Amino acid sequence: MKSLKSIFEFYINSSIHVALAVYSLVRITEMYFGLPYNEPLNYFIFYGTITGYNFVKYAGIAKLHHMSLTKNLRFIQIFSFAAFVLMIYYGVKLPLKTLLLFTPFSLLTLFYAVPVFRKFSMNLRSVATLKIIVIAMVWAGVTYFIPIYAVNEFESTKVIFGFFQRFLFVVVLTLPFDIRDLRYDLKYLQTIPQLIGIERTKKVGFVLLALTMVIEFFITPNRIFKFVYLLIFMMLLFFLQRAKRKQSKYYASFWVEGLPVIWWLVLEFRT
Repeated sequence: MKSLKSIFEFYINSSIHVALAVYSLVRITEMYFGLPYNEPLNYFIFYGTITGYNFVKYAGIAKLHHMSLTKNLRFIQIFSFAAFVLMIYYGVKLPLKTLLLFTPFSLLTLFYAVPVFRKFSMNLRSVATLKIIVIAMVWAGVTYFIPIYAVNEFESTKVIFGFFQRFLFVVVLTLPFDIRDLRYDLKYLQTIPQLIGIERTKKVGFVLLALTMVIEFFITPNRIFKFVYLLIFMMLLFFLQRAKRKQSKYYASFWVEGLPVIWWLVLEFRT
């Protein structure tokens, strides 16, 4: 049991779970647009997510405690380097024009962790209220915008609304994390729960989620897609309403973050 727990904790802490969630959203986009499975792109995004997230989470720690890293953190470093190598491996298989699409989202990720203005020692994560916007923009761009434009698929109105839906979905997906982090976030971050409180945050989340449901009926005529999204809508709303400061350890980082995986798997099963 102890070894299984260690494996599970590594699965979460090494960002494999979040990478699988991002990969799932990419696959959902491909299914919605009837796009061919793009293995180099999909695995580039998967391993790039592991690399990016672990850089954001552990770069500062590694810099400060390089010689005294715990065994688990050193293992995550080695794993992250392997993921980086695999990201490069799949990246060289992609056309240059596709790689260039990642530029703005890569820069957002970089400046999210690294100070933009070294004089003030501030990164984007430190700018009031900007954290959730940056996360949603990067997720929506990488999982929706890039898979579509990588194969020159373009239908302006549908793509714009779909991008907006994905952006809002990720915002709501992030709210249970912000509620959990009320115990740790500094006041200057001005997260949504800090600004308006937990109950109002849940109401805002419901309104935003309702908008995504309206958009769903606009962007796809497929009844199965609509039905499956309705299930995900209800599940995310349930998790949001039950979110609180003192959550179980993996409430947000496993159950909430796993919703895109469930969404993709159900679509695979139903179609």
